[in-house]
Amino acid sequence: MSYRAWFQCINPECGAVYPLHSIIYQCEKCASLLEVQHDVQALSRRGAAAWMRLFEERYKSNEWPYGSGVWGKKEWILPGIANENVVSLYEGGTNLFWAERFGKMIGLPDLWIKLCGNTHSGSFKDLGMTVLVSQVKQMIADGAPIKAVACASTGDTSAALATYCAAAGIPSIVLLPRGKISLAQLIQPVANGSLVLYLDTDFDGCMKLVQEITKDPTLYLANSMNSLRVEGQKTVGIEIVQQFDWEAPDVMIIPGGNLGNVSALGKGLLMMKDLGLLAKLPRIVVAQAEKANPLYRSYLQGFETFEPIQAQKTLASAIQIGNPVSFQKAVRTLKQFNGIVEQASEEELADAAAMADRTGMFNCPHTGVALAVLLKLLKAGKIDKSERVVVISTAHGLKFIEMKVKYHEGTLDFPTRHANRPVELPARLDAVKEALDKALKTGSPEGW
Repeated sequence: MSYRAWFQCINPECGAVYPLHSIIYQCEKCASLLEVQHDVQALSRRGAAAWMRLFEERYKSNEWPYGSGVWGKKEWILPGIANENVVSLYEGGTNLFWAERFGKMIGLPDLWIKLCGNTHSGSFKDLGMTVLVSQVKQMIADGAPIKAVACASTGDTSAALATYCAAAGIPSIVLLPRGKISLAQLIQPVANGSLVLYLDTDFDGCMKLVQEITKDPTLYLANSMNSLRVEGQKTVGIEIVQQFDWEAPDVMIIPGGNLGNVSALGKGLLMMKDLGLLAKLPRIVVAQAEKANPLYRSYLQGFETFEPIQAQKTLASAIQIGNPVSFQKAVRTLKQFNGIVEQASEEELADAAAMADRTGMFNCPHTGVALAVLLKLLKAGKIDKSERVVVISTAHGLKFIEMKVKYHEGTLDFPTRHANRPVELPARLDAVKEALDKALKTGSPEGW
């Protein structure tokens, strides 16, 4: 059975359509964002139970490319792409971790963490980049004049782009804000052979520049305003439901920066509902850092207004964005999912990440934002303690060790309640025994 997909303008008064091989990022008629649309009528001819069986058969299999958490759902993603042009590192299929100890600590026994950072480049951005780079490879094979793929980034997008372009043999260009990303994030595109432009600006400044240079059709834009990315990232929600034996949780909490991930999460869940795989939709909560919170500010006004801001320096550097390009899509998603937007201060996000680390996690600061928001909503009674909650962890904590070192050294701008400093001792047995005796008697380090 053949399936179709195409670009379509999100403006309901316009609705212009474009083929997926078009080098286009906004509607040529009204300048609105585009999204990938699918022939749902054709997809619905295969029943919900049949889709479930097919996805289960493919999940983590060795059949190329269907063992990927993204390409196992190929008909729902890019049905027209040739398998030989798929660029996959078997992304997705990440652990849905039952946070049993942390859940007991906060009085939420049914708490789960979707560990999207347990993937090749260390973040959920791999899910979208496999789709975009595969489509570029298909376009080049079909004769498109693309010479390189470019993105602006706060770190994770550039790492994913560099990884997948290196695997595909396609040149990549990344624009990064100097001094505003972690060393681990900087070295990833450097190591993968990207042209790295390290600029004296913030992400929003990088974004303006990359939009200008990609007006040249030989340079293809890879930021999330390119809705191909959303097609891969939408599998996060689909996979979570699959991992719960095809039942949705009550609440999903996701960190929000440029906001493409928010709309992607909603899109996958709505597609499941439309095709009969899902009976009810969860609530979606977007968690923002207080220092980069334009969506939260708009939420307080009922989304009646939106004002870009100058994002301030935050430990959650990957979401340090003041003018998110996917704002419209995110608002539409939140309205469809009875959504909530909440913010977290620097102290709140750092403490939440550290407290959860004590129970076996190793959280990035953006996951810390989501965990801090969870704690605030629990306290406010906006999340019930009987509900099943999934926090989407967007990146691996190893990409942000500078933040963790400063936290445990106590060198941040606020008290670090859960700091665990190494005990420096002379290499003598009596000194070691004395330290052990003290720790075991006092219960320190915390949690013993």
